[in-house]
Amino acid sequence: MSTTPTVRPATAEAPARRRDSGGGTARHHNKWLILIVLAVAQLMVVLDSTIVNIALPEAQRALGFNNDLRQWIVTAYSLTFGGLLLAGGRLNDLFGRKRTLIIGLIGFAASSALGGWSPNFEVLVTARALQGVFGALLAPAALSLLTVTFAEGKDRARAFGIYGAISGAGAAIGLLVGGVLTEYLSWNWCLYVNVAFAVIALVGAARFIPGHRRDAQGPTFDLLGASFVTVGLFALVYGLANSESKGWSDTWTLAFIGVGIALLAAFVLVESRVEHPLLPLRVLLDRVRGTSYLVMLISAIGMFGVFMFLTYYLQNTLGYSPVVTGLAFLPMVGALAGTASLAGGFTRRVSPKLVVGAGLAAAGVGMVILTRIEAGSGYATGVLPGLLVVGIGLGAVFATAMGYATTDVATSDAGVASAMVNTAQQVGGSIGISLLSSFSATAATNYVADHKTSGATMTALQQGAQIASYHTAFWWAAGFFFAGAVLAGLLYPAKAPDLDPDAAPVIAH
Repeated sequence: MSTTPTVRPATAEAPARRRDSGGGTARHHNKWLILIVLAVAQLMVVLDSTIVNIALPEAQRALGFNNDLRQWIVTAYSLTFGGLLLAGGRLNDLFGRKRTLIIGLIGFAASSALGGWSPNFEVLVTARALQGVFGALLAPAALSLLTVTFAEGKDRARAFGIYGAISGAGAAIGLLVGGVLTEYLSWNWCLYVNVAFAVIALVGAARFIPGHRRDAQGPTFDLLGASFVTVGLFALVYGLANSESKGWSDTWTLAFIGVGIALLAAFVLVESRVEHPLLPLRVLLDRVRGTSYLVMLISAIGMFGVFMFLTYYLQNTLGYSPVVTGLAFLPMVGALAGTASLAGGFTRRVSPKLVVGAGLAAAGVGMVILTRIEAGSGYATGVLPGLLVVGIGLGAVFATAMGYATTDVATSDAGVASAMVNTAQQVGGSIGISLLSSFSATAATNYVADHKTSGATMTALQQGAQIASYHTAFWWAAGFFFAGAVLAGLLYPAKAPDLDPDAAPVIAH
């Protein structure tokens, strides 16, 4: 990575390049309305990562599929979404961000309606895969439009603070919304609700977001690179998902992960040699941006220790209903959103080394607090303190790292740079699910083996094994957060990057 973010003097061609960005400039009079539109679109995508999880037991009973097929309702979405994100980001750059956003919204709404209508497992899993396809267009379009709409200044920091809060809190909100819809309507409405979000965002996009034309002489699509990265990410995510049910020593798990890593390595080689790469390596090799992608990946790994395992604890151990479980996460949502808004206000004045490092360290402390929960713990004393500390920490991380992940990027690369943020989160989430599930399952097995001769009843053994599995997952999540804090302290620059608001977008060679 380069040691400092490079800011080049303005040139005569800079204004033209910015006007062609497809998102307006920071001076666009509708920029706050555009932010609302993009926030709604992003919320819809983030909600979908957890809202279906709450509905899954009811959907399984209604459609009659077995436990072996259950994971594919989640995996079908993550496979297509994670595998196609970089290609979707480059399509944004080539064919127009507004146009791609609108196509993504329409497709996401249609596939969500199909999923809600599903009469059987096959239709439901197909709909989830289609949601991933259109989400891969939609997510990078929203973030890249935000990047070029808020190009510089304090408004940019504030906008990314709000956007980061939505990205971080959306998964927890999904648990609440999913619980309410499942309990009071039906599991189908956990998919139908996306149609309402999409229509709101679609009307706003058509009304407020300016369009742009692609230069007829612009670069062509890097088909070879897209093939390598799409199949590589698909294989990697599939291998990680397969490890959850088959284990890390399974032949197919190792084969898919190995193929995925090999193809991604080949992708990097191709991108360093082709004339118009899908992912220009200049996007990754900048010190600030590259560190931000790494931070987002590590944050996603640890965050699943909160959402997935704490959800199981609240429902299976404390006996909470889906609605009450969702409500239990609201304090974390509030802490995350509030901190993200505050962090967005001073992210350009304080080094990301301090803000992100402190945020990840705080999130690690919150996870350590959660390792104290027991079968008889109360919410106020056992769960709430850890949730609040994790929310505060992640709010600082998301607001800062998400803003710096696209800083100083050329407008022609804004879509693919934005896609890298979502790719880091998606791959991180897949790693988090696989690793933490594997480690927690091993802890539960070891607990039973160590205590089966103690005279405890089977119920007590099972309850103890569950608590041991949660503790293990929380300790590992804390470890990832602390490791991320160290990396942020080592890799981010000591001072906040100096950005010239009149400079042309950086195009390094």
